[in-house]
Amino acid sequence: MPEDFDEQTTTDEIVRGRDLSGKHALITGASGGLGAETARALASVGAHVTLAARDLAKAEAVAETIRAGSSGGQVSVTELELTSLESVRGCAARFLDENGRLDILVNNAGIMGCNFERTSRGWELQLATNHIGHYLLTCLLVPALRAGASARVINVSSAGHRLADVDLKDPHFESRDYDKWVAYGQSKTANILFSVELDRRLAASGVRAIAVHPGMIMTELARYLTPADIQDLMSRAAPGDSPPSFKTVEAGAATSVWAATSDSLENRGGLYCENCHVAEPATDDDSISGVAAYALNSESARRLWTLSEGWVGEEFALS
Repeated sequence: MPEDFDEQTTTDEIVRGRDLSGKHALITGASGGLGAETARALASVGAHVTLAARDLAKAEAVAETIRAGSSGGQVSVTELELTSLESVRGCAARFLDENGRLDILVNNAGIMGCNFERTSRGWELQLATNHIGHYLLTCLLVPALRAGASARVINVSSAGHRLADVDLKDPHFESRDYDKWVAYGQSKTANILFSVELDRRLAASGVRAIAVHPGMIMTELARYLTPADIQDLMSRAAPGDSPPSFKTVEAGAATSVWAATSDSLENRGGLYCENCHVAEPATDDDSISGVAAYALNSESARRLWTLSEGWVGEEFALS
């Protein structure tokens, strides 16, 4: 079907005319915001959607709302705390026990701009939440993704990846000073690099991976931010930048839904998408649009994969 989408396109416009009956989607961070809207849109056209979230009560409330309005889509809820490897493993094990296939995995959960904090394993919190937990969850779910081929993994990144590459020598700020925006930027770059390497490893088995930038949306993602934080973030934009405009939640979730369902992305992966299109390479520092070259670097992607295996204590020979 023809596509004429832009930054204001909504999820309902993306799924209009589609039938996802028989498809199963799992969405992390689905107890509100973009995750809940992504789930609603997919369920509205028949998909069976599993909401993965820390707060089961909030997720169940979202599920009830979706059930009331969906067109035949089933909705399930499962617990997931991304900073706990035990919780991630439990979530994956439950899903594999209960389901034979997974067609769409949307790694949507995340945090942004928090003060310095380490997990119980000593990992910097933003990298642990935004990348490491999703890395382990995805790799554990590969058997279901292969069964669902052609399947898609959507990793929600950000234009914030332009704030920093991944520091592969000191990703957890053990010898460098902590900067919340550098930490956020490297975690969002990690989402893209993970997509590049995952796609390289799984493309032959019909599983493709795509990173997306949803845009600027006021959701719980910004719960850590003060007005001074927002001013600081805006000050890091290049002098020639226009201030980013805010999207509605329905427009913000549209790129995830588009990447998960678009016919134009069939047999394509290792991409970074924004505004319901594949992004162009960033050509200069005077715009927040486009994807930085370092975020698509295949060697960096391989090195991050190896580091991630070490962090979770498991090797995944997926290729």
